[in-house]
Amino acid sequence: MKELFKKIITDFIEVELPELIPRELELPLESKKIISVIGARRTGKTSLLLNHIRKLRLKHHANRIVYINFEDDRLFPLELKDLDNIIEAYFELFPSNKEEKIFFLFDEVQNVKNWEIFIRRIYDTLNCNLIITGSSSKLLSKEISTSLRGRSISYEVFPFSFKEYLNYKAIDANFYSSTSRSKILHAFNQYLLDGSLPEIIDLEAPQRGKALKEYCDLVIYKDLVERYQIGNLHLMKYLVKFLFTNNATLSSFNKLYNDFKSLGLNVSRNSIYEYISYLEDSYSIFFTPIFSENIRIQNRNPKKVYLLDVGLKNVFTLKSDKGRNLENIVYLQLRRQNDQIYYLLEEKEMDFYLLKEKDFRMINVCFDASDTLTKKREIESLSSFMNKYKENRALLLTYDKEEVISIGAKKIYLLPVWKWLLG
Repeated sequence: MKELFKKIITDFIEVELPELIPRELELPLESKKIISVIGARRTGKTSLLLNHIRKLRLKHHANRIVYINFEDDRLFPLELKDLDNIIEAYFELFPSNKEEKIFFLFDEVQNVKNWEIFIRRIYDTLNCNLIITGSSSKLLSKEISTSLRGRSISYEVFPFSFKEYLNYKAIDANFYSSTSRSKILHAFNQYLLDGSLPEIIDLEAPQRGKALKEYCDLVIYKDLVERYQIGNLHLMKYLVKFLFTNNATLSSFNKLYNDFKSLGLNVSRNSIYEYISYLEDSYSIFFTPIFSENIRIQNRNPKKVYLLDVGLKNVFTLKSDKGRNLENIVYLQLRRQNDQIYYLLEEKEMDFYLLKEKDFRMINVCFDASDTLTKKREIESLSSFMNKYKENRALLLTYDKEEVISIGAKKIYLLPVWKWLLG
């Protein structure tokens, strides 16, 4: 095993890394904490690391940078006791580097059981920087704080933001230019319908559908079944289809259970809770709770479900609900910046309530605000919550409407989602 690690380390040092599309997320070149990068499979974590390594190589010799991909089939099966071979192999190759700071980057580290014991030890005993990636939310600092005792800081990776999407397609994001604006709007319509998983963007329609189906089959079904030893694949597939076709809606787990029982499915409440938690853990779906200071009220109420990528919905339905997709895109953009996202529901509903946000804490999403009754309903809803929560500003994100509405000292800003995403 040690000789294999020597080969992997040497091969990577010798390879010239290609320049990849930059992401908005940039990792610190040096950190006193362990950096964990978390996100669903195939969302660009490895590309982010490789771009990071290119930057490191501009400042440090390549032989001080160690990259190991734990999904390399030559390493299967790998156990905790095998990981010491990485350190031994490296210092046998480069004994003169024992006094230097070494940069270790471990990709999909969660494939090794009890990996955190090894990570904690080398962090405590070596002069090193550590970056780990994984496709499980258990790598979030709040989840591994017990294992790594405050030693880590986490970053989340999602499919391309709209800015990144335009950059990938080499479209100028200057919406003041008439030429660029038409290209931006065309790109946004595609982004709204097909999503932005990196491997999907360049494909034509027939290949896109096939690639999205393969993503579900391999990444969601196969990966989850293997990782969690799922016994009831039929239930998992039914849950995925239900949740993926009902994005941006309220979902009650108890109602799901009753619906499945009425269909004659042999399920238990615990199975539904467990399988949904697996989908959450893999970053396939996300839930926002109702806002309440009382945790019991939060748990009693339905949660709103959002997808990793709106394109995945196309695997299960030919219908396109642009309104729900629009809200899903807004959620993902908010999630990139803020992990405390809630909805409000009383007589009226507020799509997003953000505790940490300094600019707009209240956001509603409405696809067609040109309809007088729809616009009136949305404005009344925002105004009602603004009064209750003492907010002077709120945001109504639309497909194409832009204006400012003043209600006394309060202002409601209507803005197209595509412009908000760019600004």
